[in-house]
Amino acid sequence: MTQKRDLTRAEIVRRRRSERALKEMAQTRERAVKPPVKVTSRAPTVPIVIVPRQKERRRYNVALGLPEIHLRKPKFSMPRFRANWRLASFLIVFALGVTIYLALTLPYFQVPAATVLGNNRYTREEINSVLGVAGKSIFTIQPEQVRVRLLTNYPELLSAEVKVYLPNHVYVTVTERQPVIQWQQGGGYTWIDAGGVAFRPKGALEGLVVVNGLDAPPAGIAVTDDPLSPPPFITKELVDAIIALSPLVPANTTMTYSAADGLGWTDPRGWRVAFGTSAHDMPLKIRVYLALVDTLTASSKVPEFISVVHPDGPFYRMAENGFEEITEENQ
Repeated sequence: MTQKRDLTRAEIVRRRRSERALKEMAQTRERAVKPPVKVTSRAPTVPIVIVPRQKERRRYNVALGLPEIHLRKPKFSMPRFRANWRLASFLIVFALGVTIYLALTLPYFQVPAATVLGNNRYTREEINSVLGVAGKSIFTIQPEQVRVRLLTNYPELLSAEVKVYLPNHVYVTVTERQPVIQWQQGGGYTWIDAGGVAFRPKGALEGLVVVNGLDAPPAGIAVTDDPLSPPPFITKELVDAIIALSPLVPANTTMTYSAADGLGWTDPRGWRVAFGTSAHDMPLKIRVYLALVDTLTASSKVPEFISVVHPDGPFYRMAENGFEEITEENQ
């Protein structure tokens, strides 16, 4: 008779382990005989290209009927160059140096002389003598420096423009000042343009208004910021007054200027006339003067001095009777 007994805790654990081991062995046997599951990949497949192996080159010997003579295929090899930055930099610097040297020394880039345009009283040789471009390389010429040099030496020029073109051409376009007045003072004379700027005379020029300055005229004020433009010798208003009076000056008579009476002259009929220096009322002064002369001539009077400096209060002075102011009753 078999008598059952209770299992101990250790025996129960060993039994569980053996059962688990048997179960895992059974599952392993089932996976081994089960067919594999086909797996489909969604990633694009990359084709594998098999590069054929190059065959080894064979050497052929040709017998020419002579012993120990064979023809072999010649071998060519190209030299390989390695990048060297130091050598490349040296070559670049050398090439630039040669280029600069040739640009400065080749006669092809040397300027024979500047081409001057717009000149009338001044010759091409006179202007080229101060430009300093003849025989120089075109790459060393600075147009602004040439313009400054020209205007500094020739204030007779109103403006100048310098342009440089390859290979060796320099064009200088000048604008000469046009004189309108010949101012005589202290035994010499100078030309004055419409802006009041005085400059050296060049040759003889007809049609200028000659003014004999007994005193120094009022200096003008520069109207431009150009430092190369000389300051005006006389004011623009005085120039306009001279131009307005010039048609009234009698023949063979020279206009004069004095600080006291302004512009005037000595009339061949025996009197001196003064008009002042203002130009804005000069047409009125001229009309008053002509009317006064007609009145004096009609009354057979020959004054010594006539003043229309103030057109609203003109007067004349007789040699015997002092001066007489012209009023509305006298007119």
